[in-house]
Amino acid sequence: MSLKAQLEAIIYATETPITLDHLIQLVKAEVLAAGAVDDNEVKSRVRATLEELLSDYSGADHGIEIRQLAGGYRMSTKPEQHDAVRAFAKSLKPPIRLSLPALETLAVIAYKQPVTVPEISEIRGVDSSGVIATLLDRKLITTAGRKAVIGRPILYKTSREFLLRFGLKDVGELPSMEEFEKLLAESFQSDLPMEARAEPTMRSPIEISETGPAPGEDAIDDDATAEIVVPETASEKTNPAA
Repeated sequence: MSLKAQLEAIIYATETPITLDHLIQLVKAEVLAAGAVDDNEVKSRVRATLEELLSDYSGADHGIEIRQLAGGYRMSTKPEQHDAVRAFAKSLKPPIRLSLPALETLAVIAYKQPVTVPEISEIRGVDSSGVIATLLDRKLITTAGRKAVIGRPILYKTSREFLLRFGLKDVGELPSMEEFEKLLAESFQSDLPMEARAEPTMRSPIEISETGPAPGEDAIDDDATAEIVVPETASEKTNPAA
């Protein structure tokens, strides 16, 4: 394994400047396995490789550089690229903040889709009509036709925006319901003061249906759409220098 590639990956991943000593600790075993005879040679090889890496990124054909900051190393955008990075940052969508009822409702739709409002309310134990409007407004869900039962209620499913926001290729990548509920509860409770914390209100586990609507309840898809798949992309890091 390339020592230069290892150092590059570690420095890319760090949020705060990483010191030379820390880098040495992380790659020491590999450097010794590659033939270094003692700690001094390990340090010498890592330092030399790090200097090569800094030189590589100093070229004009790179928009980022490895800078020495506060006794360590960190990647950042070059000053001459700040205008482009700033324009990109302004184009990003702000994070979506949802209430616990909205998250619960979104979870029901994600795991039971397509599903109607009465079915969602039955699972949650409370009326969910108002929350549905919020999720539609945030474009996290969309309509999926009507159910072939009395009253022909509207069916709802997750949207392409849902996949993008949650970093999913498709709904098949959703974690298990138990894992999702645990993450949901932990993320929501961590934002609340201790005295305000409570358990989620869903009164029963959500069962994942793999067989579709029951006989006699086939969906009438007025707005049929193909399954949307979001291609996997490598994460990008924009870390403007101060």
